[in-house]
Amino acid sequence: MEFRLLGTVSVEAHTGPLPLGPAKRRSLLAALLLSANTPVSLGRLTDSLWDDTPPLHARSVIQGHVSRLRALLLGADAEAYGVELVTLGDAYLLRVPETLLDSQRFEELLMLAREQRDPADTVLMLKEALSLWQGPALSGAFAGPPLRAAAHSLEESRLATVEHLARAYGTLGEHHRAAALLASEAAAHPLREPLAAELMLALYRAGRQSEALDRFHRTRRLLADELGIDPGHELADAYALILRGYTAAQEGPARPADAPRTAPAASAAALALPAPALVESVEAADAALVDSGTAKAPAAAPPRPLPVPPPAGEPRSADLLPRAPRGFHGRTAELAALTRAAAGEAPVCLVTGPAGVGKTALALQWAHRSPALFPDGRLFADLRGFSEAGEPALIDVLREFLLALGVPPRRVPESVSAAAALFRSLTDRRGLLVVLDNARDSATVRPLLPGGTDCVTLVTSRHRLEGLIASDAARPVPLDTLPADDGIALLSGVLGEERVLAEPVAARRLADLCGGLPLALRVTAARLAGRPHWTLAAFAGELADERGRLACLDVDDTGVAAALRLTVQHLPPEAVHQLARLGHHPGGHVDPYTAAALAGTGPAVAAAALERLAAAHLVTETAPGRWILHDLVRLYARGLDPAAGREALVGVLDHYIATALAAADTAEPGGEPCFVLPDDYRRPAAVREFTGRPEAMRWLAAEREDLTLAAVAARDAGLDDRAWRIILLQWPQVVYRVRDSWSPLLELALESARAGKDAYAESRVLTLLGWVLAEEGRTAEAAALLEPSPALARDAGDPLGEATALVNLAVVQAELGDLGTASEGCLRAVELSRREGDRHTEMLALQHLARLQLTAHRPADALASAGAALALGPEHEEAARRSLLLAVCGEAHLALGDEERGIGLLDRAAREAEDAGYDEGAVRALEALMRVTARTEYRRRYDQALRRLSDDG
Repeated sequence: MEFRLLGTVSVEAHTGPLPLGPAKRRSLLAALLLSANTPVSLGRLTDSLWDDTPPLHARSVIQGHVSRLRALLLGADAEAYGVELVTLGDAYLLRVPETLLDSQRFEELLMLAREQRDPADTVLMLKEALSLWQGPALSGAFAGPPLRAAAHSLEESRLATVEHLARAYGTLGEHHRAAALLASEAAAHPLREPLAAELMLALYRAGRQSEALDRFHRTRRLLADELGIDPGHELADAYALILRGYTAAQEGPARPADAPRTAPAASAAALALPAPALVESVEAADAALVDSGTAKAPAAAPPRPLPVPPPAGEPRSADLLPRAPRGFHGRTAELAALTRAAAGEAPVCLVTGPAGVGKTALALQWAHRSPALFPDGRLFADLRGFSEAGEPALIDVLREFLLALGVPPRRVPESVSAAAALFRSLTDRRGLLVVLDNARDSATVRPLLPGGTDCVTLVTSRHRLEGLIASDAARPVPLDTLPADDGIALLSGVLGEERVLAEPVAARRLADLCGGLPLALRVTAARLAGRPHWTLAAFAGELADERGRLACLDVDDTGVAAALRLTVQHLPPEAVHQLARLGHHPGGHVDPYTAAALAGTGPAVAAAALERLAAAHLVTETAPGRWILHDLVRLYARGLDPAAGREALVGVLDHYIATALAAADTAEPGGEPCFVLPDDYRRPAAVREFTGRPEAMRWLAAEREDLTLAAVAARDAGLDDRAWRIILLQWPQVVYRVRDSWSPLLELALESARAGKDAYAESRVLTLLGWVLAEEGRTAEAAALLEPSPALARDAGDPLGEATALVNLAVVQAELGDLGTASEGCLRAVELSRREGDRHTEMLALQHLARLQLTAHRPADALASAGAALALGPEHEEAARRSLLLAVCGEAHLALGDEERGIGLLDRAAREAEDAGYDEGAVRALEALMRVTARTEYRRRYDQALRRLSDDG
């Protein structure tokens, strides 16, 4: 048996390939194989099978696919190979030996290839690894975001292997074979610069210089046309190497070391120039090199005029760069992004991020990596934009730069404008790096920008500096927190690997508690380094206490709180007020309405404050109109105004009540699960409006986690009247995703209702919780909960609540076989809702009564009850209920012998369900139809509805 991901997702058994079926089942298999022998959560599988909002019955669809896949594997005798698909709570685990998975064998062959000393053996290993590929990775599967990312990662590994194989061929001197291998891949990936660079070098070494140069020009033009960028350093370095070797072969002996320097385009030392200079030199070099396919010796280029030097002579190479950071870990993607941003003409690279995220460390690490790119020097200035010491005067920064470049002190201009002009003149036509650290605004940076097209400016800031992007085309490189593994590596670099490996769980917990913030991790490491007798677990226990976490993350004059304070002190008062209130938010994210409720303002004011906080990297916008806070920022913010905690909490709880009430009213007009508001309820300044049911349901789904956190916070704060309302107002989502683990949340609502001694609330919660338990198959528990609910509602003076409780209790009683009592309960519910004039509840009661009567073989009564329910409509938003009622009518007519009328009503029920996208109702009606007629149309529609449920959602 073999499992394949490197091509079409498939399973090869001894009898041949297994018939996996639709794309989504292949997606499920791919997701399980990518995490083979590790549990994969239902949420992860949902993300893999759907590209956007999953259907309401996603869990059922996944369960169906798992069941079919398990049956296929069992039928292929998978257990004999050690393969087993098991269910672990809300997760699934595919046990499979790694030798049966082609992607694992591919990785093993790569590892073996890297260990070979003989290039010929390396070639054999790499060729065998590549032979496992039978097409693009994960073909034939529907690729949700996780699978797209996995397919991209696998493809990157394949291309890297191709490049490795080409280099191995080169080591053996088989350059023609390397060029042939790379040419086909370069045709498929024309924008992949490392591939083009390897191909250029292979062509050159195979004696095909003109083809190598042509490949560079074609790739350069494609990058400019498609992406609007210049070649990166790999491509430019390859071109320079070919150019240097080509011209050296034509020119004969090298020039003396003291020969006068000419323009970079004709220099044999092209590799010492930064990538942008190489790109600009291409046209001049080619004009001198190639004419009708015949190489010529380059004409001597006239020296470019240098700027007028100061009396002491030309500016000299200068290096003001501080030392490289110690213990730097990770940031591979960001370093690569900086390299890309540094390509082009006079680039300005902008590293932005929150305090303590490691912007300066990243900038210095990158600056120290390639000193040869900047032959004329590297300048550095700390602009102290967020320092208590204040910013240095611009003239002082410019004076330091000019002195480093060889300007005598007496010749340094006294004004900023004159000094900036001289600086631009001296840096023209030179390869120079200028690092401007901790800039507060764009205006501070502009006078310090060098003048040369070959100069690179690297700016770091806690602000986004959008003005610099607009005026100088600065290329932003945003910096986020470190992944957990890199955070652990940082701790190991200070504490030693032995100490960290001795407590791996505690080390990961420390990284999590520091939120991936390098400053916090370094302070943690410093505190532990000075206390070798402390365990990592003990310090993690201290950090776990939110009340003292920030204090634990301070050491000497360095700490998270100090860094944040320097950022906050530059904010306007309204932004500081908003930040302080955000610290008391019980949820994970905010929108302008939530932020306004916390701060006691309006959404427009809150949105402006959030934008200002985002510009300072104190909040992060994860999607349009949605912001989050780093945990340590939240703790700092909470301390800005601790006395405002309860006021902010009540404000946001009442906001959630108002918005959830609006969502429930829009999603289910006519429903009234908890229309009584708390006595001291404060209506928000503005409440979100919903245009229709889909938008309302999306909001309820998206906010579920934060609504849960808000309810827990309300319960902890003794605000029980808010807690149960916030939970109960999610009832439309509960009804449509009933099997989505609502019981624990509803049990919290029940605790809140009972703590407040509120019979109305207790009855309403018991009614909904009992129904959920019944749907989960916990019938006995549901009956015990629902039994007292009608009486509680009656005592609370809530007749509609009593009616709903009676209906839900009737469903459980019928399940337990007591149809008579169940029917009596539904009749009582009809009477109560009719007396209150509530058609919504009356229709619900009649629907269940009709189904009970049909089950009790009383079709005439069922027909009368269903007809009475339909007469209360039409309720267009109740398409599902209408379909169910029409189906009852159809089945009743069939039972009464009126086959034609029964088939017509069932067909109508199925069509209305299909039109509304209610596939469960369509399946139910079509099943009834197929019991009485053999028409192929019904079988076709039934299969289509089932397929939509299983495959497309």
